[in-house]
Amino acid sequence: MGVVLNMKELLEAGVHFGHQTKRWNPKMKPYIFGSRNGIHIIDLQKTVKLFSNIHDFVVKTVSEGYPVLFVGTKKQSHDAIIEESERCGMFFVANRWLGGTLTNFQTIKRSIARLKELEKMFEDGSINRYTKKEALTMEREMAKLEKNLGGIKHLDELPGAVFIVDPKREHIAVKEVKKIGIPVIAITDTNCDPDDIDYVIPGNDDAIRSIRLICSKIADACIAGHAMAEEKLRAEAEMQKDEEPEKPEAAAPVALEKKAGPEVIIVNKKDSVYDDIDDDDDDDMEE
Repeated sequence: MGVVLNMKELLEAGVHFGHQTKRWNPKMKPYIFGSRNGIHIIDLQKTVKLFSNIHDFVVKTVSEGYPVLFVGTKKQSHDAIIEESERCGMFFVANRWLGGTLTNFQTIKRSIARLKELEKMFEDGSINRYTKKEALTMEREMAKLEKNLGGIKHLDELPGAVFIVDPKREHIAVKEVKKIGIPVIAITDTNCDPDDIDYVIPGNDDAIRSIRLICSKIADACIAGHAMAEEKLRAEAEMQKDEEPEKPEAAAPVALEKKAGPEVIIVNKKDSVYDDIDDDDDDDMEE
C-alpha cells in the first residue's frame, strides 16, 4: 500500500505546530522534534509512520462491520467532524459529549427513540393535535435532542473505534471509551497526555486545516473498509453459489405398466342360449 499521509500535506496544513513550550506535557517528548520561537515543533516523520498503522487499523475495523465514532466539540473541528463523518457514512458527536453516551448507552437510546418519535410527529402532521404551546415545547425539545444526539441517532451498537480531536478537551469521552474497552484514536497535541490514547496521531489539534486533513484521511480509511467489506460479501456469495450442487432435472413421470392378468372374455348371454338350442336341434336331426 502507498503512503497514506505525506510530509508535504502535513506541512501545508500546519500539522507540525504544537503549543507553547511552557504548556507542554512531558509525556509528549518522544513525538517532539524541537522548538522554535517558544513553540514546540512536532516530528512529522513519526506522524506519517503512526498514521500508516492507524489507517490499516481503521480499514480492518470497518471491514469487519464495526462503525467508527467521530468526536470533536471544539469550534475549529465542528464542520470537519460533521462533513467527513457523513461522507464516509459514520457517526459523530460535534456539539456536546453527554455523560454516559457509551457507558449508559441504553438510556441514550431511549432519548434517541424520543427524538425519532418527535420527528415522525412533525412529518406526518400528528403534532397538529396539540395546542400551539405544547407544539412549541415539543419543537424545542426536538431541536435540543437533535443538537446533542443527531449524529448518533442511527447508531444501533457500540462503535469499534472512536476518533477524537483534542483528547485533553474531550477527557470525559476518553475516560468513558477506555472504561468499556473501545480503542481510542486521537489527534494528540503537545499539551495532551498520550497514555490514555491507543492510537496517537501527533499533530496540531487547533488549526482548522490540520483537523480537516486528518479527519478526511480517517474518513478515507472508513470508505476503504466499506469497500473491502462489500468485496468480501461478493466473494462469499460467489463461493457459496459455486459450492451448491446442481439440482437433478425432474424425471418425467413413468406410466405404470398394466400387470398381465387372466384374459377376460365377455360372453353375450343371448348368443349363448341360441347356440345351445342349435346344438339340440342338430342332435335331434341326427337321430
